[in-house]
Amino acid sequence: MIPHEAASTRAFVIHPDMRRDDTRHAPIYALGEATSLALALPGLEVVGSEVVRLATPQPKTLFGSGKVLELKAMFAAAEAELVLIDGPVSPKQQRNLEKAWNVKILDRTGLILEIFSDRARTREGVLQVEMAALSYQRTRLVRAWTHLERQRGGLGFVGGPGETQIEADRRAIDEQIISLKRQLGKVVRTRELHRAGRAKVPFPIVALVGYTNAGKSTLFNRLTGADVLAKDMLFATLDPTMRRVKLDTGAEIILSDTVGFISNLPTQLVASFRATLEEVLEADLVLHVRDISHPETEEQKADVEDILSNLGMPEHIPVLELWNKIDLLGEEKAHALALRAEREEGVLAISSITGFGLPRLLEMVTTTLDSERHETTLTLAFSAGRERAWLFREGVVQAERQTEEATEVDVLWTARQSARFRDL
Repeated sequence: MIPHEAASTRAFVIHPDMRRDDTRHAPIYALGEATSLALALPGLEVVGSEVVRLATPQPKTLFGSGKVLELKAMFAAAEAELVLIDGPVSPKQQRNLEKAWNVKILDRTGLILEIFSDRARTREGVLQVEMAALSYQRTRLVRAWTHLERQRGGLGFVGGPGETQIEADRRAIDEQIISLKRQLGKVVRTRELHRAGRAKVPFPIVALVGYTNAGKSTLFNRLTGADVLAKDMLFATLDPTMRRVKLDTGAEIILSDTVGFISNLPTQLVASFRATLEEVLEADLVLHVRDISHPETEEQKADVEDILSNLGMPEHIPVLELWNKIDLLGEEKAHALALRAEREEGVLAISSITGFGLPRLLEMVTTTLDSERHETTLTLAFSAGRERAWLFREGVVQAERQTEEATEVDVLWTARQSARFRDL
């Protein structure tokens, strides 16, 4: 990332308000999220933020000439070195605005890529982000890619040596992408082996999902006793983390913490999200953690549901909705909201910080997992020793009978186990 030992970069955040009918989030909250994204990046000091009305985007400079001059004065007064534009900016617009304002420009995609680069810890996460960054960089021709030579960390969008190099060597970038794909293929195969190993453990998988900064990692830590990074910061968690949790009944589950979702996710990172969220697509139960104290909690919920749908989450996976951060609402409002949650099916008000509602949450997890199991009778050929061994290993066999032609096995299992059995 940005060299941490260097002085911080003074950044100004602007959100172009295009007033489109398809815009889900109010401009003021979109600006707040963009500012939080900037604050999540080490080495940046946010010196100002502004919603900028944009009736008609200009192909050369995004903003009209008068607005460009007005913003130039604003940035100069704030002594800004970097302007973060919360939206897409074309390479031509970026070059022209950097000349006009005499500052560096970073759009929303570039900023999120920088954050992901800073957060990635696993080998796969690092490779996915590097590939996404190279694909983004290749189209822009406005930044050097000195990080390819491992001279320093980071993506090279914000600062550091070689930042003024205009022409990127596309052939070298393409070669690097091919190399990364080969490395990623090896890592993915290793992860598939690990997942196949976990599949042999007869514990249901419960996945936490939610908008970024909804409190998933805090809840994960509270339920598992783990020490996952949990901060009031966007994308505090990027790589998936899994831990075993023992329920009051004695049954055990595997709890999975995942990267937070966000609106307008850069297309370059969709593949990275898909790989990271494969655990969700194979879960027995999904816990959708919501920051119920956020002014746009409903809009955030819609964003999460859109992403899950686009990822292809199977409809048969049950979802429990957790209204988190109820402790931030004040006693009267929190009490009313908790009562409302009780009246809604599959909804629970909780606080990951105080522990409110967590005993009830574990009860609901137990009940939901039990209710999702269904009985069926399988007929196995005498030669199907591997399939029979798998059923016993999963702990789903209720009874077994021998007939003249085959073995009949009564099983009680989940939809996920049924699907895995079909793939044997």
